[in-house]
Amino acid sequence: MGESKLADQYLQAAIGLLERVRTEEASAIEDAGTLLADTVQAGGRLFAFGAGHSGLAAQDIVYRAGGLALMNLLAVPGTVGIDVMPATLGSALERVDGLAGAVLDTSPAQAGDVLVIISLSGRNALPVEMAMNARALGLKVIGVTSVAYATETKSRHVSGTFLKDHCDIVLDSKIAVGDAELTAEGVSAPFGPASSVVTSAILQAMMASAAAGLAALGVDPPLLRSGNVDGGHEWNGRVLNQYGARIFYRH
Repeated sequence: MGESKLADQYLQAAIGLLERVRTEEASAIEDAGTLLADTVQAGGRLFAFGAGHSGLAAQDIVYRAGGLALMNLLAVPGTVGIDVMPATLGSALERVDGLAGAVLDTSPAQAGDVLVIISLSGRNALPVEMAMNARALGLKVIGVTSVAYATETKSRHVSGTFLKDHCDIVLDSKIAVGDAELTAEGVSAPFGPASSVVTSAILQAMMASAAAGLAALGVDPPLLRSGNVDGGHEWNGRVLNQYGARIFYRH
């Protein structure tokens, strides 16, 4: 099988997943955007969390040109992206009980804020406890996950529950268990993960909905501009100063 044919199959698979999300998750994405907009208008703060590769998606909506300046990264040391050595340590930390509570208790997050939790499987202790503890503190939780894992795998949390069970809004990425869209003769394992593509698209759609929601409320959305366009740094400086009390990545 030619390389170009496999590349095309991957792109078609990703497009198919995005089309499913657009059709099946449109209402939930709008609800998530509305929640973000209402929270910003009410003076609340926004946070995003993800572990491992899900952490990369969380980082992608923080301090991002075209994104809301108020979105902050809730970082758990050792689990953000794959910046820890060995990389397998990050996976192990996702299964540690009690870590999420310690992080939330020492974070600026408080009642009335929103926490977006990204976890493909939603089965590990860290994202499950993060959602449970956040709601106990009075935060609203938006979960971005693959609901398929809840029916085809077992939870790794003592409660037997998944991330989706502790969210105010669930955005289903539609990713199949295993996160591999391709198989090919001569290749012993399935390959072609699409979760990063789909999850990032879901998050950006949610942010777009939030911007529209704020405009509808009569609030100029606090969006950042690219520093590579003329006037971008000056624009961002004004936004960051105006909303500085709710932005924590500057300190």
